[in-house]
Amino acid sequence: MSQGFVFRDDSVQRSVWTSTYSGKRSFLDNPLPRERRSTMSKDLNDVAPSLGEVNTLYVALEVSGTSWVVGIGDPEQRDKVGMHKLAPADTEGLLEKIGRARAGADGPSRVLLTYEAGYEGFWLVRWLGEHAPEIDVVICDPASLEVVRRKRRAKTDRIDARKMVRALRAWDGGDRGAMSPVRIPTIEEEDAKRLLRRRERLIKERRRLANSIAGLLRLHGVSLGDPAGKRFRARLDGLETRYGTELQPQLLAEIHGILDRLELVVAELKTVEAEKAAALKASQEALDGLPGHDGETEAAGTSDPAPDRAHFAAALVRLRGIGANDALVLDTERFYRDFDNRRQLASLAGLAPVPFASGGIDNDQGISKAGNPMLRKHLVQMAWRWLFFQPNSALSKWFREYVSARDGRARKRGIVALARKLLVALWRYVTSGLVPEGAILSRA
Repeated sequence: MSQGFVFRDDSVQRSVWTSTYSGKRSFLDNPLPRERRSTMSKDLNDVAPSLGEVNTLYVALEVSGTSWVVGIGDPEQRDKVGMHKLAPADTEGLLEKIGRARAGADGPSRVLLTYEAGYEGFWLVRWLGEHAPEIDVVICDPASLEVVRRKRRAKTDRIDARKMVRALRAWDGGDRGAMSPVRIPTIEEEDAKRLLRRRERLIKERRRLANSIAGLLRLHGVSLGDPAGKRFRARLDGLETRYGTELQPQLLAEIHGILDRLELVVAELKTVEAEKAAALKASQEALDGLPGHDGETEAAGTSDPAPDRAHFAAALVRLRGIGANDALVLDTERFYRDFDNRRQLASLAGLAPVPFASGGIDNDQGISKAGNPMLRKHLVQMAWRWLFFQPNSALSKWFREYVSARDGRARKRGIVALARKLLVALWRYVTSGLVPEGAILSRA
């Protein structure tokens, strides 16, 4: 048996030598030059099941902050999984373990690796895409893996790694229910999410700090209004409690300290709002320059020139009732990627119904609430505004008919259904230019 093996891809072919004995030459001794590695970009989502047609080495990585546990499935013995423990972020050690396993298995023609989506994000799959593009990576949704439903079940990193190897082998063999792959965003797509997520965190922090100050004052029967107001700090000087004494020095020191942090949050929030407005303005100006998008108010219609993906946010704002925050959330959180059908779109937003039916039992568990809760919150708010700003649209008429024929709780169920329908309608609008039926399309 040869001591080495060969990795190949479309752009480069190189021999990568490894050995099961220490002191021998390793592929880590001769890394590719940086100028050559940078050209080895590939579509990280272009990984499909081989259906057993390719000899594959299955690798599962259980990632944590203290260690990496690597499970490597034996290509010949399906039940045998080799376990290895590495230091956290030891990428070179990971490649060496894979190289040795591949050489010892008569050189399988393909390596398929998986790890769970989580706090580590996508840095590892991107690193492998640049330094080892021959390795196919599938990031799995941890909630999609089967678990034992005993009251108490054993759980260790080794057990999880072994379980992922089995699920990966089943998925590669055509069992799509064994695990759910996670789509890997580009660096630009991931960075585009930061602005509104940062804004959301700042708003929560502003509310938390303001409530802390208000709570401290209410302990002494005092209410001064919004702590973020311009004159709030000045009004604290000489302030008396409800029982007639001045505020104690430690209490004042704590309030002033919280006010300092609150002012920083408010200043950063203003910066984020300015960046958001600038991004939307640039998108709008670019959209107005395209044929068929002159920014003039249009009557309700059924079609509009489909915008380019870079101008989705500006196109959404042209629909009456869709605000800047809503448009940017939809653009950066959902519409940046492709969907095969409306069910995938609704499911990814967590708005798909979840049935519970068995025998004579047929219950509705509500919506799945999967995905980003910020997006769901905006969608429900958009649905309420849609009823106000687009009363003659087909969606608004459907909602009124749904509510009128049902009990008092129908409004709560109906608004969620309307949010789901609105999401699909807006997706069709930005991808095909199909304006929602009866909707008014205008600049503002």
